[in-house]
Amino acid sequence: MLTDKELLELYNDPSSRERSLSLLVRQFQKSIYYFIRRMVLDHQDADDLTQNTFIKAWRGMVSFRGESKIATWLHTIAYREAVTFLATKKRLGKVSLEEVEFSLPAALEADKYYSGDEIQRMLQTALATLPEKQKAVFVLKYYEEKKYDEIADITGTSVGALKASFHHAVQKIEAHLAKHL
Repeated sequence: MLTDKELLELYNDPSSRERSLSLLVRQFQKSIYYFIRRMVLDHQDADDLTQNTFIKAWRGMVSFRGESKIATWLHTIAYREAVTFLATKKRLGKVSLEEVEFSLPAALEADKYYSGDEIQRMLQTALATLPEKQKAVFVLKYYEEKKYDEIADITGTSVGALKASFHHAVQKIEAHLAKHL
């Protein structure tokens, strides 16, 4: 695993620029994919958004100033991609919460890339009912094990607001699970 400094040095050297992209993707693809996957749920959508994230990162690498870690910067791009995608999907689809709760378990069971058990399906269904910001905060804190300061950098939200969002997300998930267990 290369350090941020090593990745940037490779990128800044024209002879190793393409190699730096390959190493960047190899180093961060799994983390970015699973973050997006937990946000959008569908493998194909997550795969497309992960690719978009790395394309945007590659194009924007020239202006990356190193004020944050590359992982944080990539998660910021992935967060924006996922939130934009979900907002567009919601605006175009006008899917109700009841439809999500009814159709998601069947969709997860049919997804050959999903390997969770019944409890995991219930958690994913509960996550799907959360507003995008609460979902992102929960995923970053619970699954990605990010600290609030890093989540604040990714989402552009204050630490206090993030703690409140996480608390509300946990309460809603607990209520959903209690209702369906």
